[in-house]
Amino acid sequence: MIAFVSGPVAALAPTTAVIEVGGIGMAVQCSPHTLADLRIGQEARLATSLVVREDSLTLYGFADDDQRQVFELLQTASGVGPRLAQAMLAVHSPDALRLAVSAGDEKALTAVPGIGKKGAQKLLLELKDRLGEPVGAHIGRQGIGAAVSSSWRDQLHTALIGLGYASREADEAVSAVAPQAEAALAEGGRPPVPQLLRAALQTLNRAR
Repeated sequence: MIAFVSGPVAALAPTTAVIEVGGIGMAVQCSPHTLADLRIGQEARLATSLVVREDSLTLYGFADDDQRQVFELLQTASGVGPRLAQAMLAVHSPDALRLAVSAGDEKALTAVPGIGKKGAQKLLLELKDRLGEPVGAHIGRQGIGAAVSSSWRDQLHTALIGLGYASREADEAVSAVAPQAEAALAEGGRPPVPQLLRAALQTLNRAR
């Protein structure tokens, strides 16, 4: 197993970072939150989990070991593959997921794209004794269902800057996808940052 990769960031894409390790570029699948902290040319260290399939080897990367551990534990639940597990960590921090599961918070899980009410109920049952207690030093009441970052706008803007776009371009792209985010909020959900990032990139590509 590849426990982590460390080296300069060679390239960034909407869902992938390329880390140069010993002269080899390692493509690592990452959430927008993880990508937002990376900069091309700067050193990075990502905890990783290698997912082996009959026709592929995919390396998933995380900001720390706790995220990787939760990513792997989530996949022990039936119906949860690496993509859904990564989506859950894109919406919630590890401790927010632990709190949601321990509190039986269906709404927090249905905020994740791809998880409906029945799926959330099933996950709550299966994960109840697997994720453990929150490990953070202090988690307030807002920890349940709390997003990894304070605002979808901040997350999206930071991710676009990390991908090399100018601040003005990032501002315009965020404004362009704001109606989608507001629609999700109006329905009582949480703006899906990964989908918003893809939509923002499409807007930027059309503008160029």
